Amino acid sequence: MTCRDDGMRLAEYPDDIAFATAIGILPGPFAPSPDEQPVPPRFMAEARLFRRLGLSKTLIARMLVRANRNGTTLEAELLASGALAEDIYYEALAEILHLPFLKRLDPDEVEDMVGADVQLVEPTAVRIRHPFRQPIIAIIPSAKRLDYLSDRLRSPLLRMKMAVTTPSAMRTALWQAGRDRRLRESVDQLFGAVPEASARITLWGRQGFYTGTMLTLALVFAVLNPTAAILLLHIVLTVFFFATVFIRFIALLAMKRRKKNTRPALPAARRPVYSVFVALYREAAVVPQLIETLNRLEWPATRLDIKLICEADDSETLDALSAMRLGRQYEIVEVPPGHPRTKPKALTYALGAACGDYLVIYDAEDRVDPMQLEEAWRSFEAGPADIACLQAPLIVTNGQESRLSALFAMEYAGLFRVLLPRLAAARMPMPLGGTSNHFRTRILQEVGGWDPYNVTEDADLGLRLYRQGYRCGTISRPTYEEAPTEARAWTGQRTRWFKGWLQTWLVLMRRPVRLVREMGLGPSIVFQVLIGGLILSSLAHPLILAYVGLISWQLFFQGAYHLGRLELTLFVLDIVNIFGSYAAFVALGRAGMTPQERAAIGRRWMWTPVYWLLVSKAAWRAVIELRSNPFSWNKTSHRPAQSKVPGEPAAAAG
Repeated sequence: MTCRDDGMRLAEYPDDIAFATAIGILPGPFAPSPDEQPVPPRFMAEARLFRRLGLSKTLIARMLVRANRNGTTLEAELLASGALAEDIYYEALAEILHLPFLKRLDPDEVEDMVGADVQLVEPTAVRIRHPFRQPIIAIIPSAKRLDYLSDRLRSPLLRMKMAVTTPSAMRTALWQAGRDRRLRESVDQLFGAVPEASARITLWGRQGFYTGTMLTLALVFAVLNPTAAILLLHIVLTVFFFATVFIRFIALLAMKRRKKNTRPALPAARRPVYSVFVALYREAAVVPQLIETLNRLEWPATRLDIKLICEADDSETLDALSAMRLGRQYEIVEVPPGHPRTKPKALTYALGAACGDYLVIYDAEDRVDPMQLEEAWRSFEAGPADIACLQAPLIVTNGQESRLSALFAMEYAGLFRVLLPRLAAARMPMPLGGTSNHFRTRILQEVGGWDPYNVTEDADLGLRLYRQGYRCGTISRPTYEEAPTEARAWTGQRTRWFKGWLQTWLVLMRRPVRLVREMGLGPSIVFQVLIGGLILSSLAHPLILAYVGLISWQLFFQGAYHLGRLELTLFVLDIVNIFGSYAAFVALGRAGMTPQERAAIGRRWMWTPVYWLLVSKAAWRAVIELRSNPFSWNKTSHRPAQSKVPGEPAAAAG
């Protein structure tokens, strides 16, 4: 895995054909004979070494084309191709340098010094302590620096203090040596730096006092004047309900006017290193599908840094990964057990070792459009510097399987293909989805990464980025998922989401005045509608239904003259809100779907009222869990995909 460019300049040749012709792989009017192939100066030292090690000219020439195209080294391309075995190659370098070779490093002997995690990004050297003799330095030599190292190691005294190892051995030892420190940092970093931005404490400082005071006053008011209290609560709920419906209809109207996005065009350029993070926990069943998906990404293997992040005690998943044949772009990161056991904690544990200029998060069950990294990179490069994250659309492929999955598919279509693009276009705060978020790595690290205590870390991070002056955008290349088909799995997942949205709302409302100052009045209102309004309307939905049912019964049996004007007005508004919310849900979802998707779900949209009651059930469970078990992660079990990805062969060819 190559993590950095080492300052390599652009090639002198405009394209692969010209380069291949120049070094004699392809015939051309000025191509030299195969025995006299010229090697560009920046590859000369490497080419000499690999000829010395016995590699064929044809293989070297082929790898030269790749190195020139990808902006890497001949060494990196040969190792990535499998033509060179890592252990054998670095052992050969050790023999050339007359140094001992260490195939494995003992983590207990590796010094975990300040800044040691830099070696996880680009491993070069670590200090090894020995119990009975002086310490030594384990180094990783490179082909282009071999002559320099040979000159430096002419001193026998210096040579006695050095040894050669492999990048894999060094990374493995460093992960183990620093695991306890890194675990503490991943759990405490955000809370230690900005305590108010963490969900570690549910009600922070005065927030708890004010909440308790307001609840007490509300209860006293309800006891003294229950009619007025219920009326006031009803008005508040009606306003928030209407606002959530209104913002969705605005997004729907904007979609009708929006022109189709065109992918930004950029001149031919070398791809940067792209980090791909996948957090896995009890995911052995989908490991083969995941590796197949990641192997299909249209991005040079030598410019990929894929980290498969697992819990250290999840032996089933680790065994499944061990059984797979993984390229050098893959690295398995084992997170030590510790509280809280959440996905954001696992991601934060690995964040310091990210090699890429850009970083994307995927879930274990995702099937990703192979060109998604390409589109994200081009969008970042063509867009303004304040765009810190790009959200890819999530598409549910098993909408035809059940009523639950059909409505889930509609919900995702409306959210990711209609609402979020509109929020991004309007430069409004945008709660991210849990997967397929593409980041500028530097900015992600700058804002503290993910909150390990927030169980919807994606929504929290999107809003934290906005508060710090960054924006989120959207791209069009999708990620495909399958929705839960059983009510129990769906309810557990949705309960976790609501609990995380409650955590996020409470975190941002630590200091409301400061929030408005940082976000702006308009974006703050949008935040309240998107998060606060969603939570409140979901909790209130069965109450509003009950009120509508009661008034309808009175109208039917007693007549309208028994009701006051205010009651009738609220009744009408409730009818508008309820049926408007159903209509917005269905219209938004169907507008975001293709004709094939709409045909697949058929008339299952008619079950929307039942679906909303299930949403309300999950919201009330989340309120209870926030008090009793705030950091519990309701794990959703995944299976290998049963449904075919639309247009998959065409996407793979692209």
